[in-house]
Amino acid sequence: MAKQLYKGSSSWSFLTSFLIWLVLYAALLYYWFDLTLWQAITDSSVHVILLGAAGLLISRNLSYYRPGAGINKFLYVTVVSTVMCALWVFFSHWLLVTTFSTDPAYIHWLNSAIPIHFIVGDMIIAGIGYRSQVWYDEEEVQEERERREANEAIVREAELYKLRQQLQPHFLFNSLNSINALIMIRPEQAREMVLKLSDFLRGSLKREDDHWISLKEELQYLQLYLDIEKVRFGHRLSTNVTYDETAEKMYMPPMLLQPVVENAIKFGLYDTIGDITITIRAYVEDGMLLLEVKNPFDNELQQPHKGTGFGLTSIRRRLYLLFARQDLMETGAHENIYTTLIKVPQTHDKSSNN
Repeated sequence: MAKQLYKGSSSWSFLTSFLIWLVLYAALLYYWFDLTLWQAITDSSVHVILLGAAGLLISRNLSYYRPGAGINKFLYVTVVSTVMCALWVFFSHWLLVTTFSTDPAYIHWLNSAIPIHFIVGDMIIAGIGYRSQVWYDEEEVQEERERREANEAIVREAELYKLRQQLQPHFLFNSLNSINALIMIRPEQAREMVLKLSDFLRGSLKREDDHWISLKEELQYLQLYLDIEKVRFGHRLSTNVTYDETAEKMYMPPMLLQPVVENAIKFGLYDTIGDITITIRAYVEDGMLLLEVKNPFDNELQQPHKGTGFGLTSIRRRLYLLFARQDLMETGAHENIYTTLIKVPQTHDKSSNN
């Protein structure tokens, strides 16, 4: 749409310029060269209209054919503009001589003005050609850039979709194994876990098409996951989720927290026998949503720097694909607490969720 408006405004600007030139040139011929009013208007009309047609013709020609990069394309414009200028001078001269064949004084003046007409006309036609060449080249580069960006967006969205799809089987297999283990010894808890898993997967399907959701929605979805994990681990697992009103209004990509919390549970509860509390905190800093997940770990049994498996790797990759930044996820360990910090810039378009 923008290109069409630009082309339309450019055409009107071109037409307006030639109309102004037609009037000024007629006035110049009438007052400066002492031609009659009829001669001045006719001479100006013939020269300017045919020159405008030549300018439109070379511009239209370059829209369909332009030689390759380098000196060839400018040489092509120079040659074509010179030929068209010669044709313009010839036909203008022929029409005016035919019109004023009984006025030898005007014809003598017209013949003497041929070199000036040719030089000025060649400069104008070549200028239009060079300008058109540059404009069409820029338009071509812009179209190529838009195609490349569209292709990159498709590839990026496909990779994001693949990452989201990879997370579900990873969690599903763990849940099914836990259900299998509970069926014989705690059938009621196994049944409860199946129902919660069904709700969780139903929520996952609803979020497949969402590019952004509010923090509140993400935490509601995360709670379904935590309910399942609490059935698995019972009283050993507890969570502490805190956030303020400002953070609650912020937006984020869906299913961003679940892999981080899953990683925290894995490296907090596995190979330990005690109870643990996972702390999830959301807050705003410098206009950016920060998500902090902390979990304890056993220094003697685990190496915290190895706790960056597929889940955290996928989150880091998603953040890079969405924001083109490598500094949006930080991990670190202090004493026996492992911390994962995610930063979510608020640069989304909320309308994309519709």
